[in-house]
Amino acid sequence: MEGSVVKKIFFSISRSAAGLPFKALPLLSLSLVLSCLTAEIQEQRLVPHRSTGDVRLDDIRKQLEENPARAIDLIGVYREVYGTGMAVETLLDYENQAVYNLRALQARAVVEERWDDAASLSRSLASLGVKVENTGMEPDFILADAKKKLSQGNDLGAFLAAVQAHELRPLGFDDALLFLERAVAVNQRRTAAFFNTAASATTAGQILQNIPPQLREYAEGSDSVTDMIRGVATVLVDRGIKIERGRGTPDRVLGSAFFVDASGLLITNYHVITSEVDPQYEGYSRMYIRLGDSTSPRFPAKVVGWDKAMDLALIKAEYKPDFVFSIVDRVIPRVGDTVLAIGSPGGLEKTVTSGIVSSLSRRFLQIGDVIQIDAAVNQGNSGGPVVDTSGRLVGIVFAGIEQYQGLNFAVPAERLAAALPAMIKGGKAERPWLGLALSESASGAEIIYTAPNTPAAQHRLGEGDIIRTINGQRVSAPQGLLIPALQDSIFQSRPGELVALETSGPGSNTVKRRVMMSVPRPDLPLSEAAKVDSKERIAAPLFGMILAASQGKSFSSFYEVKKVIRGSIADEAGISDQDPVSIRGFRLLEKDGYALMDIDVKKRRMGFMETSMRLPAWLDSPDTL
Repeated sequence: MEGSVVKKIFFSISRSAAGLPFKALPLLSLSLVLSCLTAEIQEQRLVPHRSTGDVRLDDIRKQLEENPARAIDLIGVYREVYGTGMAVETLLDYENQAVYNLRALQARAVVEERWDDAASLSRSLASLGVKVENTGMEPDFILADAKKKLSQGNDLGAFLAAVQAHELRPLGFDDALLFLERAVAVNQRRTAAFFNTAASATTAGQILQNIPPQLREYAEGSDSVTDMIRGVATVLVDRGIKIERGRGTPDRVLGSAFFVDASGLLITNYHVITSEVDPQYEGYSRMYIRLGDSTSPRFPAKVVGWDKAMDLALIKAEYKPDFVFSIVDRVIPRVGDTVLAIGSPGGLEKTVTSGIVSSLSRRFLQIGDVIQIDAAVNQGNSGGPVVDTSGRLVGIVFAGIEQYQGLNFAVPAERLAAALPAMIKGGKAERPWLGLALSESASGAEIIYTAPNTPAAQHRLGEGDIIRTINGQRVSAPQGLLIPALQDSIFQSRPGELVALETSGPGSNTVKRRVMMSVPRPDLPLSEAAKVDSKERIAAPLFGMILAASQGKSFSSFYEVKKVIRGSIADEAGISDQDPVSIRGFRLLEKDGYALMDIDVKKRRMGFMETSMRLPAWLDSPDTL
């Protein structure tokens, strides 16, 4: 009973009981209670009943002004859940209002010269098929942002934005020359080489006399390894004293870093500086950089931004470097190319090792693929640059396998360039997340799992469906690289932008289009999903084992393997399609970053002999979108 009803009854009884005998009070009280409840029920019947569909329409209406992208997202969810029905005209009206408001927000961003916001809104509008040519297109906004940053002395941000604009639409001669002049002025030869090539490729630039000889001569030169060593620093993170077996020893983290801007900005690995920014770390932590040997002075450094999914961090020290690495080349090396790794293995500063590119398609990070190299790297090399024989940045060392010599890995330089703008803004770099786990099949990128409470689940993307396009673009890539290519297609967009997906069902040519709003990507997406989803469903993205309830046993832990994803943990364990499986236990060890599933399986390949197995899986799966 609501409090307001109770109060009405209480006061009614109090007034009615005045002056009556005590014995009459219970009967009067019961009569009054029944009378009041009857009146309350009749009053409530006068309030019209509202369906959940009406409530959802109200939610859409409330978002139209404040967040039109969210309104469009909710319209898509409504259509998935309820169809259109009687609300078809209302939905169309809301959709038109939302698009109008998105365009108005973009126009306001242009007037206020908030070029990043204008570009973001342009991407959302493009996902809807709306072009706003009167205010400008995405390349216009990014180029305007680059020029604004150049005028403010933000060379790193300016060069990154100019390259991004050039990739969307080639720069004109005057614009390319503007950035070429600045690159020469700040002694960034590889950056100068990029804009020299861009200027020369234009109609005006084809007459080389239009490019001043001194600019062209500098851009066509090369930097020596000796020059590059002066741009590499040792990172020292002092974490105080750790106690082991009753003895105290210094707790130090050692890494490498390299300068990417004359203001003192450096790139290193996230795992090197984790204690500086991880809220779960409790203890002392101070970071320094050192430019020489152990007798050289230490310079205090601070973390500017980080991207945990890419194992990258941007740090800053009050030091003017002698050499700055360029990150605009977008170099994609070839297998067999010679590379050099520069860093401080074991604290030995200015160490250079050489090797070759062993592979370009290793999947060790949540997003994208990484480069495998055989150049010798050891503890302390993490965060150091990998360059080719022309002095171009190829990658950033982030891992090695100690027990195997020559198995070392680097984050590609092109992904560093894509990740840097978000890190420059400061704090944790947020990446977009739709809530999908994918598998590359002969038909394309197949959805094998939709995580609960994500855009993909709300828009009812079907498991087994194939992704055909993202934002109207068909994504193609060599075998084994389709999922990284899909990730790259939305990597630089912000959470909260609209993303258009076209999918088709298994064996069907019928394409369905959905427009949804991305959300911030969790640090461990599959960990978040495993907390709320059933263990049989989470087996698909974690272990590569798609399960179906055994016939007649839908409420038990007995299943049949519907499909095994090639190359997955289940595949490596020898599990195959149609094998009977029972799940005995599932443990989520989030702090350690992995999960365990205990199963009994009757393998068809072994005459249905029952085997007990424990399957382990990392929670940072690279096959998610």
